[in-house]
Amino acid sequence: SHFKKAKTTVKHLLEEEFNWLLKEEVHAVLKQLQDVLKEASRRFSMPTPGLESQLKQENFILGSSTMDQVKGVLTLQGEALTQADINLKVAKNNQALHFQFREDKQWKLQQIQDARNHVTQALQLLSSHDDSYHFKTGAEVNKLMDAVMLQLTRARNRLTTPASMTLPELATSGLMKMFTPPMPGDVMVNFYINLSKLCLTVYQLHVLPPNTTKNFKPAGSSVLHNPGAMFELNNNRFEVSHVHKVECVVPWLNDTLVFFTISLQLCQQLKDKISVFSSFWNYRPF
Repeated sequence: SHFKKAKTTVKHLLEEEFNWLLKEEVHAVLKQLQDVLKEASRRFSMPTPGLESQLKQENFILGSSTMDQVKGVLTLQGEALTQADINLKVAKNNQALHFQFREDKQWKLQQIQDARNHVTQALQLLSSHDDSYHFKTGAEVNKLMDAVMLQLTRARNRLTTPASMTLPELATSGLMKMFTPPMPGDVMVNFYINLSKLCLTVYQLHVLPPNTTKNFKPAGSSVLHNPGAMFELNNNRFEVSHVHKVECVVPWLNDTLVFFTISLQLCQQLKDKISVFSSFWNYRPF
């Protein structure tokens, strides 16, 4: 009977502790999560309706050493590249080429836009469970944490995993139509985000003569293609002769990745606490 009494007391204490966790601590963690994610969301410099012009413009210089074949100055405003100025030294004749965006053009970086949308969705999930909301079970908390973690993982993956593209997709992308003077047919460019870096890749191509004995094998999809990669477009066959990649760290993207890590840890810690109680309820001493 002593054992039974002790067992009942322990069970009662644990139930009280668990109720406190559901009522108080869960909301404290949700508040913390909201604060961190609001900071992340602020870093994306979300435009205020009617104040679009107040979004901060930042210039990034890609490629600085005198040896670089490519130099770029990119202007980033939130998720949009509003200006790109690219200098390229062509290897074969040491000719210098210079391109920039046409005045009326800007290029949306879909990765930043998507990551921002996922953060917004995570914040919406959290705000729908404010202080007045009463969680009844651990499973309910876990379900919310899983949903928030899914959005945060997707946000992070968008920044860490640039899109794979084939060379014909690059050659025909809208980006190629944005420059003045127009890009020559033997140069292609691509912009993307990789972790906290803004990357610019320039491909120089040469046309394979129709009677070439070279074994033609079109390259598949890739974030970064290597010299020697081949593709066909409008009945012409091309080979990549030179690849130049330059990049630059965007400090606020670095911040957001740190905020994602902190938020995912907070979610996981709360799930771990819940599972400690769950494993006790499921444990039946004989």
